[in-house]
Amino acid sequence: MPYRLTVIGTGYLGITHAACMADLGFEVLGLDIDADKVHRLNNGELPIHEPGLEPVLRRGLDSGRLRFTTSYEEVAAFGDVHFICVGTPQKHGEYAADVSYTDSAVESLAPLLTRECLVVGKSTVPVGTAGRLAEKLARLAPAGAVTELAWNPEFLREGFAVQDTMKPDRIVIGVRSERAEKVLREVYHPLGDVPFVVTDFATAELVKTAANSFLATKISFINAMAEVCEAAHADVQMLAQALSFDDRIGGRYLNAGLGFGGGCLPKDIRAFMARAGELGADQALTFLREVDAINMRRRARMVDLARELAGGSFYGCTVGVLGAAFKPNSDDIRDSPALDVAVTIGQQGGLVTVYDPIALDNARKAHPELNYGDSALEAVRGANVVLLLTEWQEFVDLDPEELGAAVVTRKIVDGRNALNAEQWRAAGWHYRALGRP
Repeated sequence: MPYRLTVIGTGYLGITHAACMADLGFEVLGLDIDADKVHRLNNGELPIHEPGLEPVLRRGLDSGRLRFTTSYEEVAAFGDVHFICVGTPQKHGEYAADVSYTDSAVESLAPLLTRECLVVGKSTVPVGTAGRLAEKLARLAPAGAVTELAWNPEFLREGFAVQDTMKPDRIVIGVRSERAEKVLREVYHPLGDVPFVVTDFATAELVKTAANSFLATKISFINAMAEVCEAAHADVQMLAQALSFDDRIGGRYLNAGLGFGGGCLPKDIRAFMARAGELGADQALTFLREVDAINMRRRARMVDLARELAGGSFYGCTVGVLGAAFKPNSDDIRDSPALDVAVTIGQQGGLVTVYDPIALDNARKAHPELNYGDSALEAVRGANVVLLLTEWQEFVDLDPEELGAAVVTRKIVDGRNALNAEQWRAAGWHYRALGRP
């Protein structure tokens, strides 16, 4: 008989994992302590925007294989394999990760486990967390040694979460027994022939933070080159293209622009630095401080470029901002470079109007002090300067002539190097972009 699965926590990771595992044929019970969210999920309503996820969720609900609850007692009685998918945000005022939600999940579940089962952590945690939670699980679970822990990091990209779950490039598990490995191999067997890396707890925990740190470093590298290109009057787009032909480097994540944000990369590299310091290995990751600093400097440089086009001051200047989400195909505004720039310009006296195809409601709640338009044209109407800050395809496809008819002056700063510079300049726009002449 197939294992029955539970998923604790229904953020991006939890909802996607629960819905996709149900789509693979498993019976799945998701848990969240937010009763309103559970009610909405059971009605097929997604609390997040994630392309392709809603039909997967609805298929699971309609088949009867997927449902959601607020009851840990129900989860403990139902599940053979319990996936922990709760958040690990950055601690307020610190670099370190807040792992209180993972601890709370284990502390709530463990005392209710009276039979053999496997608890599987998927959350991104500081190395050493799994070992500590394994001891806690063994101490609190009435079933004792037949209740085991494993660690199985997630590698989801927002906007591609369903694809990354159903067709992963690798599966990594940290286990302490052959039984735990056997269970997870059987759970992921429906995915087909996927590279399967079996390792210890610590290595499994490090894979996700190391991967995010590498990606952040690559992004910040090309943005550092953009700084040099601006000083040397070179073109970072052409530089990146030339570098991309070297297969040791490749072109992915080599796009200069406003830098990274979201709920993962910024907080994960900071938590990695904090944990390395606790382990006495802080010197090994000092380069990540510069990676973080380069990333934040891009936001400041974007504001500077906009101010230059505004004539040296934002006072009395109307600024149209295209983009609020930290990346396209997402409504996530956590640590969004786009909103950071918009808020900063507003604080410096600019009259800012923002438009985003999906993230507008989240932006309004977080920053009611800004103005919002219901379309790109509405956001830029009467603008002295236009900023493209999230590279939605809708913005890439904009007609420079149509947009030009709505603004006061045709001045645009392309924060993502997403537009065709020649096309916009031919339409009479003063076009500027990060890292380009």
